[in-house]
Amino acid sequence: MDLGGLLAPTLDRGAVWSVQVRRAGGDVIAEHDPERLLRTASVGKVYLLMRVAELIGTGELDPGELLDRDRGPAVADSGLWQHLDAQRLPVADAARLVGAVSDNWATNVLLDRVGLEGLPSGARGSALHDFVRDERGPEDPPTLSEGCAADWVDVFLGLPDGGRVLDWISLGVDLSMVGSAFGLDPLAHQEPDRGVRLWSKTGTSEGVRADVGRVDIGGQGEVQATAYAAICNWPPDGEDLRDEVLAAMRGIGGAIREPLV
Repeated sequence: MDLGGLLAPTLDRGAVWSVQVRRAGGDVIAEHDPERLLRTASVGKVYLLMRVAELIGTGELDPGELLDRDRGPAVADSGLWQHLDAQRLPVADAARLVGAVSDNWATNVLLDRVGLEGLPSGARGSALHDFVRDERGPEDPPTLSEGCAADWVDVFLGLPDGGRVLDWISLGVDLSMVGSAFGLDPLAHQEPDRGVRLWSKTGTSEGVRADVGRVDIGGQGEVQATAYAAICNWPPDGEDLRDEVLAAMRGIGGAIREPLV
């Protein structure tokens, strides 16, 4: 995979990247600054889902427990719960909303229920730092989450098949980044399509595009699992690099797909 060619048009214009593509078994296919911590916006919500799944697994949290949406900080932007009539949702449904549409309101309600202190984090510093907020004051963490590619590849190679976290993430509808290369239906790709199965979580903010996940390609018992993380930051008050960054991410996805199809 020629990462240099894919990333060069943005690197030359002020973007910074952390990228890694690694197959199950440990073979690194490509990487660029894989341990560099960058802002990752909503990607850090995966750590929340991991904690919720852990507590359900130990019996400390009932997936049917009803949570009131007023118990967490109200917030706009991504999500559906703010537009629904339902005042309360079960824990499991709130987790599904986070996995499917990166629901900010559901994120805050779940965080209020399980707490920030017990959340997992990456060995190199990747973490979810705070509740989602419409505005960040001087007393708040400066960013929702940060992470590096190597940490996120570790996460996705470690999540168990058939586990709750992958089930929730499989509902994700944002295939605008690396996932755009696989030609899947963004609203329904829980089952293999043309031999491709994708689990991914994206993060979007001003000057941030991040996509982390795992793609299984193959069939008839010969499936190749590949985890990836592509994180890009650029100055939000500078040149808008969104189109070029998204094109590079699609190129990364295409490079993952090409030798495996």
